[in-house]
Amino acid sequence: MLVHQILKSKGSEGVITVKPGTLVSEAAKLLAEKRIGTVIVSGDGETPDGILSERDIVRELGKRGPGCLSDSIDDYMTTNVITCGRDDDAVSVLERMTEGRFRHMPVMDGGKLVGLISLGDTVKARLSELAMEKDALEGMIMGH
Repeated sequence: MLVHQILKSKGSEGVITVKPGTLVSEAAKLLAEKRIGTVIVSGDGETPDGILSERDIVRELGKRGPGCLSDSIDDYMTTNVITCGRDDDAVSVLERMTEGRFRHMPVMDGGKLVGLISLGDTVKARLSELAMEKDALEGMIMGH
């Protein structure tokens, strides 16, 4: 299954972005309101400058306590953002997420941000693909 098929099956509210310089408390509030685990940091809304996850915030809360909530997200976001393209396959995306130990990957097309897929989205797509393959093989074995 390809990334664009995963995006299509998700439906789309678009990609939630925040501007660099946003306070950690504002980002945390947005994550909670939207019930999402990651937000893309982008000055122009089209290219990722960074990515910030719930885990990034929780780690800093554990280290420094609530004082970090008044800091800029620029201090905690990952700036080396690994992306994928619409035509990448789910298996290669899963491999990159597993190797990099992250759970969200921005999808780019023509240098612009067009979506965000999660590890869960990718696993769900792969399980669906495997179920179809299983059904096809059973049909062949039974002569249908």
